[in-house]
Amino acid sequence: MFDKLKDIQNKFIDVEKALSDLEQISNPQRLQELSKTHAELSPIVSAYKDYQQLESAIEETQTMLADESDEDMLALAEEELEDLKKQQDELIDTLKMLLIPKDPNDEKNVIIEIRAGTGGEEASLFAAEIFRLYTRYAERKGWKIDMLSANATGLKGFKEVIFSIEGESAYSLLKYEGGIHRVQRIPTTETSGRIHTSAVTVAVLPEAEEIDVQIDEAAELRIDTYRSSGPGGQSVNTTDSAIRITHIPTGIVVTQQDEKSQHKNRSKAMKILRARLQERKQAELDKERSETRRSMVGSGDRSEKIRTYNFPQSRVTDHRIQFSSHQLDSVLDGDIDTFIERLTTADQAEKLQSIS
Repeated sequence: MFDKLKDIQNKFIDVEKALSDLEQISNPQRLQELSKTHAELSPIVSAYKDYQQLESAIEETQTMLADESDEDMLALAEEELEDLKKQQDELIDTLKMLLIPKDPNDEKNVIIEIRAGTGGEEASLFAAEIFRLYTRYAERKGWKIDMLSANATGLKGFKEVIFSIEGESAYSLLKYEGGIHRVQRIPTTETSGRIHTSAVTVAVLPEAEEIDVQIDEAAELRIDTYRSSGPGGQSVNTTDSAIRITHIPTGIVVTQQDEKSQHKNRSKAMKILRARLQERKQAELDKERSETRRSMVGSGDRSEKIRTYNFPQSRVTDHRIQFSSHQLDSVLDGDIDTFIERLTTADQAEKLQSIS
């Protein structure tokens, strides 16, 4: 850890030199890169300097103890040494936290895709409740929600719903929500009173900018237009406004028909496509970095069961951290801060362990 801290300190010195070099800072892009790196490294270097000063103070106090014979002075020096070592331990914990690698996507907006899984119409109804859970959570945070695509059922459920959330650090808070959400309850359509188990899948994707995902539209995309299906009126299904975009290299297909405007449908479809391509790229990078490591709080793999909502017991259990809440109604109303805080803490603890 301390070798890494020395490397960071040396890099920080190089960055400060570069920031005083007129030739380098005359390039706006280079200046932006240097300023960002300086801001990221500054708190680490500041804490490391404090640690070095503490280390020197401890050495001086230990030397004083070795040379001192006066009992009163010895008692004072021992008390001071104990206090300095306590500060040192606290600072080591701070440095470890600062060294945890930052997720480059943490500050991004998110695109959430919810799909009904096993359970038929009951799964579709639960997909609508999970959709409401995240929209209520976003409202509590003061975030903006934009519906991108929805495939509704006749009983006010969703086979699939895709929407974006725009807000400060949205991805950092919602990234652990990806996976299978399971519900156990008596469906409204059940006449014999039996408890059924259904599930929905949730994918949480960081919203990708054009700079993140480069697409050669002429060579890589096939774009088809067609007439929207569903309820008519206001030109929704009377013009060729629906869009189907196929990304030829990967085979990813995105369709969008919710808007009357072909241009708006195309824009929303491209937003979803970029997010899916970014997710695919990130998954490949994660696989390269580690073939065996799976995070305690989940890899984001949609095949992983992460949470169960048990209605008879009014219980919500997160299986990754073995934590349960008996406030089911509050959770479904968007009160998921406790889950997010515990998942974040568990993730940080695991990363701290790897640093140690």
